[in-house]
Amino acid sequence: MKKSILSFMIIVLYVIILTGCNKKSMTETEPVTVTDIDGNVYQTIKIGDQVWLAENLKVTHYRDGSPISHVTDRSEWLDLEAGAYCAYDNNESYAETYGYLYNWYALTGSHKIAPKGWHVPTDNDWKELEMYLGMEQGRADNTGWRGTDKEGGKLKEAGITHWKDPNMSGTNESGFCALPGGYRHQYGYFESLTEYAYFWTATSYIEPEAWFRKLYYKGPVIYRDGYNFRGGFSVRLIKD
Repeated sequence: MKKSILSFMIIVLYVIILTGCNKKSMTETEPVTVTDIDGNVYQTIKIGDQVWLAENLKVTHYRDGSPISHVTDRSEWLDLEAGAYCAYDNNESYAETYGYLYNWYALTGSHKIAPKGWHVPTDNDWKELEMYLGMEQGRADNTGWRGTDKEGGKLKEAGITHWKDPNMSGTNESGFCALPGGYRHQYGYFESLTEYAYFWTATSYIEPEAWFRKLYYKGPVIYRDGYNFRGGFSVRLIKD
C-alpha cells in the first residue's frame, strides 16, 4: 500500500514538472526575486547574459507611487493617449496567473513602470534573447513569424495547463515561462486567452505603433511586428 502511494506521488510530481513553469535558468544559476512598488514578488531567470522576469508584470502603480489608470470601459480604452492597464476580459481572477495587460503609453511616459534597476525590454533586447536561443541575425531582423522550430517553444510554458492543446514544441527550456495571456485590441475588446502570448517592447516602430512579440499555441516560432500604442499586451521586464 505504501509503495502504491509513493508511486502515485512520484507520478503527480512528474506531471507537475511537465506542465508547470520550470524556473531553472539556462545558465544553471538559481533564480532570485524582485519586488515591485505594490509588493508583488517576481521570480527572475538568467538567460545568457540577460536577466528577465519569469512572470508577467502585474503592477498597478508607477515606480514613484502614482497610480496607473485602471480602464475597463471599451469606449474609454480606444480613445486613450495615456498609460492604462486592465485584466483580461476585465476579470481580476486572470491577473494572478497572466498578469495585467498594459497599453504602450504606460511603459514609455514620464513615469517609470519598472522597479529601480529594471526596464521594459527594447526590440534589441528581445533580439538578443532570440539569438541566444538559436535564431540567426537575419531572421531576427525580419518581421512576421521568424526562427525555426525551437526558439518560440523554448520560451513557452510546457504542457497544456494554460496553453491550449497542442502547445506545439512548448518546452520552457529557457525558464522564461511565457503564458498565453491574450491581448486587448486597440478598440477595446479582448481576444486569444490560452492561444497567444503578446509582449510589448519599449521601442517605437512607425507612429502610432511599437514593436511587439507574439507566441502561438500551434507554432514554435516567434512573431515580430508593430502594433498600435493603444493595444493591451503583457509585459516582461529585463534587468539593466
